[in-house]
Amino acid sequence: MTEPVRTEPAIRETVYMDYSATTPCDPRVVQRMLPYFTQNFGNAASRSHQFGWTAEAAVDQARQEVAALLHAHEKEIIWTSGSTEANNLAIKGVAQMYRQKGNHMITAVTEHKAVLDTMKHLEGEGFQITWLPVDRKGHVDLEQLAAAITDQTILVSLMAANNETGTIHPLATIGALCKQKGVLFHTDATQATGKMELNVDTQHLDLVSLSAHKMYGPKGVGCLYVRRKNPRVRLTAQMDGGGHERGMRSGTLNVTGIIGMGEAARICRTEMATEIPHLAALRDRLQQRLLAGIPDAVVNGDEAARLPHLTNISFPYVEGESLIMGIKEIAVSSGSACTSASLEPSYVLKSLGLNDELAHSSIRFSLGRFTTTAEVDFAADRVIAEVLRLRAMSPLWEMVQDGIDLSQVKWTVH
Repeated sequence: MTEPVRTEPAIRETVYMDYSATTPCDPRVVQRMLPYFTQNFGNAASRSHQFGWTAEAAVDQARQEVAALLHAHEKEIIWTSGSTEANNLAIKGVAQMYRQKGNHMITAVTEHKAVLDTMKHLEGEGFQITWLPVDRKGHVDLEQLAAAITDQTILVSLMAANNETGTIHPLATIGALCKQKGVLFHTDATQATGKMELNVDTQHLDLVSLSAHKMYGPKGVGCLYVRRKNPRVRLTAQMDGGGHERGMRSGTLNVTGIIGMGEAARICRTEMATEIPHLAALRDRLQQRLLAGIPDAVVNGDEAARLPHLTNISFPYVEGESLIMGIKEIAVSSGSACTSASLEPSYVLKSLGLNDELAHSSIRFSLGRFTTTAEVDFAADRVIAEVLRLRAMSPLWEMVQDGIDLSQVKWTVH
């Protein structure tokens, strides 16, 4: 008699809800890139034969697509390895080029590390940096920003939308202020690309950093928009070599990556109108279910002015890392991907006024083009069940249920 065949129960694949960390390449992007790995493999700087001409033409087309997404001119797009390099080129490039005009720059405490650490580097070289605080929703005070601008100010750098909370800065208002004061305005738009309208003219943007892998393109490629008139922005190159990219960024171009970024930009531009409301509906569905199922859960950031695909929620009396470990089949984040290795609470959330305990209990959910309603419902059910399970084991939650105000408790250490 033969033994019956035993099969393992089907294991659900991990549900991906960390689109703000990175996105999968859109299959249309991959298809556009493939021929440039094997057939059209030329160097875009090779001007003496067909292989180089073909690569250069494809790079030029990609430049046009990225420029169209920003309502910019193709000659204003400088290719980089990603947003970190673009931020460094923008900030250090302005600092060195305009040092005779002034040595003061302004940013906010909730910027990405690629901006904060670049500013700190310049501070070490003698530049004066103003670090603007934010309110509980993550906004800078515009009057405080205006008051901070002096005759020595050469650059304001404020991100379009925050990577942890999704809070959107009023770019047009800030840009108009900078233009009025004669100060350059740089925005790190890494998270905003494809999720909100970006227009370098109506928003008065002088420098814009973008990254392909946040918009369904490949990793390792990005760009910096550099305004060429009204005003013409000049930068000191940070990488010397063959003088590629109008002398601003030397190095052989990543042709396949650039082509992928161009196609990703084309798709974003043509599909944003339908994708944004779809993402917002999925995000709202997830958030509503979590808030309904978990008492005392709190949404961080500005619920009105934020990216459509992201929600950051604190689950008091639960440790965020424990929650993430308990929902291993759901890929989420407890902070930005660049700082999540640290056990320190998110500096962004602390800047919003959250205490360590609340910041430690926060999870960022970021949805995307390939997220389904079924995945949203599955994730909500799993998170609710796990938070309630962890709380059931928490003496703090038990005290809260008994009506004890934890802020009034005097803890002793033995």
